[in-house]
Amino acid sequence: MEWRLPAAMLAKPVEDLPTGPYAYEAKWDGFRAIVGRDPAGSVEIRSRQGTLLNPGFPEITAAARALPPVILDGEIVIWHDGRLAFELLLRRLNRRPASVEDEVRSSPAHFVVFDLLRVDGPDGEVARLPYRDRRARLEALFADQELQPPWTLCPVTLDRDEALSWMQEWSPAGIEGAVAKRLAGVYQSGVRGWEKARVRHTSEALVGAVTGRVYAPSILLLARQDEGGHLHFVGRTTVLDRESASGVGRLLRVQAGGHPWARRRFSAGWGSRETLNVQLVEPSLVVEVSVDLPLDASGRWRHPVRLVRTRPDLDVPNVPRFQSKPQGSL
Repeated sequence: MEWRLPAAMLAKPVEDLPTGPYAYEAKWDGFRAIVGRDPAGSVEIRSRQGTLLNPGFPEITAAARALPPVILDGEIVIWHDGRLAFELLLRRLNRRPASVEDEVRSSPAHFVVFDLLRVDGPDGEVARLPYRDRRARLEALFADQELQPPWTLCPVTLDRDEALSWMQEWSPAGIEGAVAKRLAGVYQSGVRGWEKARVRHTSEALVGAVTGRVYAPSILLLARQDEGGHLHFVGRTTVLDRESASGVGRLLRVQAGGHPWARRRFSAGWGSRETLNVQLVEPSLVVEVSVDLPLDASGRWRHPVRLVRTRPDLDVPNVPRFQSKPQGSL
């Protein structure tokens, strides 16, 4: 491609949205991507890590060919059953073209655009402009080209309170939080110059297994029961500090036998072939955790959760039931 796609500008996590001369955008549960269409008509879609995504998203590749020469920053998302379905994005990777086409027909992807980095012409290096000017030119591009799906213009507000309301109202549909961008800030490739705050809340789960020693665990593997009493894996915690590990360990009991996860293996991470060495425990201890929304279609938290406290005052019926398809829509 004649135009080289830049590395994506990144955001650093913060506990709360900052105040000041910022614009606030919704944070999407999708694949971050840079889309470029050069003057010769070639199209590239690159992930944040630089992986070529064209084969997995032919509908976005085709739509980009109709654009003028441009480089856009945004998020690839798939809507399914009224929510953003990250797991359907994963199904597009490393698949045969025929399989990808089946996915396109059943669950088409969209590209939520939140930045304009380059256009054709002598003043085409838009990335050097302040955010407010880049946003104005992006909105003009959408209006001039009358862009329709799969292109979506990311909502933005200058009102922090409105952004906070988005975080709460839209989180069941897959909006993970909000990103704050300085109005005067230029686009800095590879730099964590933006700030992102996630939607978090607390919930309860059972401890079904641990890594490390039972009496001083490192990570808790969490579970919930469905209506039939079957135990389902719903996520894992971040690494516990020493005090928390000791407190949890005093309340855990080694499962004597017949654990529902006896033959199960747990992956060390998304897409990893490495398995965790776990110790099974009696799934009766309730813990309160601080979690990201949303659950995915398999009923799991996609991100590690943080232990808040043990809840020995609660028992299994107090834990929310396992649901494989969370509800909610914008």
